[in-house]
Amino acid sequence: MNMKLLHDTKLMFIRNLQHTFRTPVFIFVSMFQPLMYLLLFMPLLNGLGPVPGIPAGKAVDEFIPGLLVLEALFGTAFVGFSLIDDIRSGVIERFLITPASRSSILLGRVLRDAVILLLQCILITLVAIPFGLDVNAAGFLLSLLLYALVGITMASVSYGFALIFKIEDALAPTLNTITLPVSLLSGIILPLALAPVWLKDLSKINPFSYAVDATRDLFAGNFTSLGVIEGFVIIGVMAVLVFLWSLRSLKKMAS
Repeated sequence: MNMKLLHDTKLMFIRNLQHTFRTPVFIFVSMFQPLMYLLLFMPLLNGLGPVPGIPAGKAVDEFIPGLLVLEALFGTAFVGFSLIDDIRSGVIERFLITPASRSSILLGRVLRDAVILLLQCILITLVAIPFGLDVNAAGFLLSLLLYALVGITMASVSYGFALIFKIEDALAPTLNTITLPVSLLSGIILPLALAPVWLKDLSKINPFSYAVDATRDLFAGNFTSLGVIEGFVIIGVMAVLVFLWSLRSLKKMAS
């Protein structure tokens, strides 16, 4: 990575971060869904008694890692709408005719999205502590990297389709069609141990299910488990590939 790309990315990151903090309410609005799951759904798990895949009295320890993956998915899945606004207002076109690196235009945005996501994950985790969350501190810090990779992946998907469609009416249903099945097949809300065999087999082709398994291991302090290695490798590769795809869409727009 050359110095120009680093410099341009830094400028784009600061510009996008400043834009976000001008309306900080949106940072907290996107936390509404996971907080409702924490406050209104998780107590149902505690009331069910023994649940396959969840040790007795450990519902919160199993639920929060998955809930944070849910926040990573939905908290970054719809960032493409802001890109459409910038396309419509001519902001992206003006960037494209400057000497700024094409990669930095997207890198600055996805890094901003990752930073906001990590802030939200930390806040949700702090809220969960009074509910009995017992988390390995080092494991949580390492899991933040995985949440960031999930967020970068979904943000890149959102930006890629925004660059293709350029209208909200097409972007919204596309993103909903993607996020709903991958979240349901990740074992986020309920453990996949409750699922029939065919559903378990289907979940194995969902990369985000590996992220959920990895973060649960990290929260428990199992740093060397196969699930952690699989999670980082699969989501890391996916983040790179999807970002390159969205960057290709940006370069097509510029040509």
